[in-house]
Amino acid sequence: MLPITRRDLLKLSLPAGAALLAGAVPCRLASSAEPKGARMAFGLVTYQWGKDWDLPTLLDYCTKAKILGVELRTGHAHGVERELNARQRAEVRKQFADTPVTLVGIGTAEEFHHPDQAALQKAIDATKAFIELSHDVGGSGVKVRPNNLPPSVPQEKTIEQIGKALNVVAEFGEGFGQQIRLEVHGGCAPLPIMKRIMDVATHRNVGLCWNSNPTDLAGDGLEANFNLVKSRFGATAHVRPLDSPDYPFAELIRLFVEMDYEGWILLEAGGRPDDPLRDLIHQRELFEKYVAAAR
Repeated sequence: MLPITRRDLLKLSLPAGAALLAGAVPCRLASSAEPKGARMAFGLVTYQWGKDWDLPTLLDYCTKAKILGVELRTGHAHGVERELNARQRAEVRKQFADTPVTLVGIGTAEEFHHPDQAALQKAIDATKAFIELSHDVGGSGVKVRPNNLPPSVPQEKTIEQIGKALNVVAEFGEGFGQQIRLEVHGGCAPLPIMKRIMDVATHRNVGLCWNSNPTDLAGDGLEANFNLVKSRFGATAHVRPLDSPDYPFAELIRLFVEMDYEGWILLEAGGRPDDPLRDLIHQRELFEKYVAAAR
């Protein structure tokens, strides 16, 4: 039997978000003595860092920095969009396959709070198209947003609408092996609100994407808010630069390690890196430092 690498393990476990949400843990091929958080890996969201890089440049930086996973934001220079034809989609898949970098999924700005039902349906249809794109290029999921609570609509009505829309796209995504990842974002960012949305979005293929917002620290604090929703985490979580002084990232990584999270911790950084390779390596090393301390 050929030896199984860490990348093989990640490819086996990370697309299995639906199994995670259903409470089933993917088969562990490593020793039962492996430390907590051993299936957790560090990656990049092409938010600002990476938005101006074409795909070969992005993959080159990530390979050299040992950033093993990427969530591709739409509308950016790497050009992985719904308009790609079958040949172009196959080429994107091949470019990733030729590197140690995993395409974690597609990051969209589709949102489901619209009071206008035509706008809501447009967002649902667009999400379905992104699901097909992610499947074709080798991703395992699509990120969406709730996103706000319009003051003209009763809050509970909007929450129910968002949750039901998530169930619709989650069922569609399940047929393509694509998890729906709901980013904690916008006016819905307070974790008690996100929990209420997830209480409606009961489909096993909907996962919550932690987003490292200031509201995470509200009320009873980070750990209480984390515990409120951790049972519904999907295969991705977003963090800001891990040396940011206004967020307790060491504590956050400890919480992920202690729950033995199996997924991607993805850097979603603003601005532009002064030295992309150096700065990516620095963030990965900080992540590794926090994980080691948590153990």
